[in-house]
Amino acid sequence: MELNYRKCAEEIFATLGGKENIISAAHCATRLRLVIADNSKVDIKTLENVQGVQGVFNSSGQLQIIIGTGTVNKVYDEFIAISGVTGGSKDDVKAAAASQMPWWKQLIKTLGDVFVPILPAIVAAGLMMGLVEALGKAIPSFASTDWYAFLDMASNTSFAFLPVLVAVSAAHVFGGNIFLGAVIGLMMVHPALTNGWAAANGYEVWYLFGKGINIFGYTLGQVNQLGYQGHVIPVVIAVWVMSKIEIKLHKIVPEMIDLFVTPLTTVIVTALATFMVIGPIFATLESWVLSAATVLVANPFGALAMGAIYPITVVMGLHHMYNTIELGMLSTGALNTWMPIASAANFAQFGACLAVGLKTKNAKRKTVAIPSALSASLGITEPAIFGVNLRLMKPFVFAAVGGAVGALVGAIFHIGATANGVTGIPGYLIASNPLTYTILLLVAGGTSFVLTFLFWKENDGEEPETTTISTPAPVTPQAAPIITTEKGTVLSPVKGKVIPASEIPDPVFAGEAMGQSVGIVPTEGTVYAPFDGTVMMLFPTKHAIGLQSKDDLEVLIHVGVDTVQMNGEGFEAFVKQDDVIHAGDKLLTFDRTKIKDANHPDTVIVVLTNSANFEKIEKAA
Repeated sequence: MELNYRKCAEEIFATLGGKENIISAAHCATRLRLVIADNSKVDIKTLENVQGVQGVFNSSGQLQIIIGTGTVNKVYDEFIAISGVTGGSKDDVKAAAASQMPWWKQLIKTLGDVFVPILPAIVAAGLMMGLVEALGKAIPSFASTDWYAFLDMASNTSFAFLPVLVAVSAAHVFGGNIFLGAVIGLMMVHPALTNGWAAANGYEVWYLFGKGINIFGYTLGQVNQLGYQGHVIPVVIAVWVMSKIEIKLHKIVPEMIDLFVTPLTTVIVTALATFMVIGPIFATLESWVLSAATVLVANPFGALAMGAIYPITVVMGLHHMYNTIELGMLSTGALNTWMPIASAANFAQFGACLAVGLKTKNAKRKTVAIPSALSASLGITEPAIFGVNLRLMKPFVFAAVGGAVGALVGAIFHIGATANGVTGIPGYLIASNPLTYTILLLVAGGTSFVLTFLFWKENDGEEPETTTISTPAPVTPQAAPIITTEKGTVLSPVKGKVIPASEIPDPVFAGEAMGQSVGIVPTEGTVYAPFDGTVMMLFPTKHAIGLQSKDDLEVLIHVGVDTVQMNGEGFEAFVKQDDVIHAGDKLLTFDRTKIKDANHPDTVIVVLTNSANFEKIEKAA
């Protein structure tokens, strides 16, 4: 069944706490991305159950609603039209979201923004390095050929000049001139400097202010003639300083001399700051962090812990920080030993999600779980985590266990990678040992699959989602047709007097903004099923229910006007989402007295929400 984009957008908007709670909206290839003023006002549970929504999560200051490729753009257009919110670009939304994040999350996000764009270059280089090395081992004579030398040079380029790539990306993120950023990066790997990978062989020193001023063993103006080939953080800090200086100078330097004064001053000041302060300090700190990380993941217990923690950092939107560690490892010429942890954690999400998809009896859940599992096997885990595993909790926990055991295998077998940015099945392209990598994936995915399949039950933490009402209530005496189309009929769901839409005491329903409607002034407080079909949606307050007939009629039954304010008081539901219903089944009861005591009209509104799909519609009033 084709998704009703407008209905989906309307239901999403209804859960967000009003227009004033939406700061900004945009979309990417698969997700509606919103910046929300107060997340506590968002009805997450109802939002997750909206038809068309595959998952909901908060990340990087954004409420991200997974809808799917080819669909999200259509839902977004309807959302903008319904909400009246001004649409923005992804960058606009990111900027708005970042302003609401705590400083440490902003820092991690910034690192992600710097490193993620250069991943294609790193992945390409890593794949080529792995291929060249494999050919050299498989064909020993090939290692002495010009072809080997040429391909080795080509594959090493990204790592030899990694500071330049980082500098350009950082300048873009910080709002500086990317070409000035490139100059700073090139300066840090200049041929006049001793290659950073050869630091152990010694290097010369420049004393820009002589040797007279010495502070705790450091001579003021001392510049080590040592390149930064093995570092990335000093480059990021240097370009951040450069960007701040450049932006400030553009504001204070007269326009007629800005063209040459600003770049000249920016480069000179940044160069001095980089080589005298930034480089020595942050290169040392980075080396300490990398050493600690290398020791951690090489230790089986450390790897075990990180394999379990990794998916939690994904949920928190902190996983981009690992790019810094991985690139740091690769920049030193070593293997990336962090990749096996990420791959084990991601493939464990695949195993758990696949188990849910195979075991569940819920048709909607199955249609989400199976594709999400396949996506996770390729290293894209968000649909599996947020659409399935985390919502059900036990599969997420079992996936953490699988990730931990898989990471342990990676540490025991000393698995590494020649690049970063890919995990799961694509990880074979960069894994140091395909055989042991296979064992890692089987252990991680197999553990989470078996645990989930054996110990997760459909009703864990929730009511069973797929049931059929076995004993239907008798059809009401007044169950006459109130809406008739060429495909099917909607019977009266309550006893009472049918009134035209224009007489409904609510301007939205009276104007039939959501579809062709009728009102019913009830004489008793029971809502019955108006056809054979399925429960598409049940509001938590139980004052409204969405149904779909076997003839694809989609109907909203709304009890009373503004009764959402009663927070469920006086309402009782006898069905739940995804239940199969038959005409005459009792769906809801409502206390007419309580509704009137709350000063709300008790008129029952019946809306054919997909009215646009029918050529002929006849109403009883």
